[in-house]
Amino acid sequence: QLQLVESGGGLVQPGGSLRLSCAASGFTLDFYAIGWFRQAPGKEREGVSCISSSGRSTNYADSVKGRFTISRDNAKNTVYLQMNSLKPEDTAVYYCAAGTRLLSVQAMCASALLDSWGKGTLVTVSS
Repeated sequence: QLQLVESGGGLVQPGGSLRLSCAASGFTLDFYAIGWFRQAPGKEREGVSCISSSGRSTNYADSVKGRFTISRDNAKNTVYLQMNSLKPEDTAVYYCAAGTRLLSVQAMCASALLDSWGKGTLVTVSS
């Protein structure tokens, strides 16, 4: 059974950092593109960042460019989202998702057309 498990969320002060992890079990991530999405209370889900299966292509939402970095370690079957300079508006449940559709990372983040989703990890940015 394909499973994705997010971890690394928590409470952090504005300006702080967190690194989220997305670990896969039951399948290898080598051939999957991965996306990080978030949903804040009362808001629509937003594509935060996506990375191609090779890791050569990445995409970021304008709101996180220059602050967040997506990366993948296929040997560890894990994808990461390094979040720096966190702001209160980054508060949300963060989900990772995996897919094999032939989409650009831009289209993937915009459409959320991915096949397997994790259950999310809560990030709270507050003083």
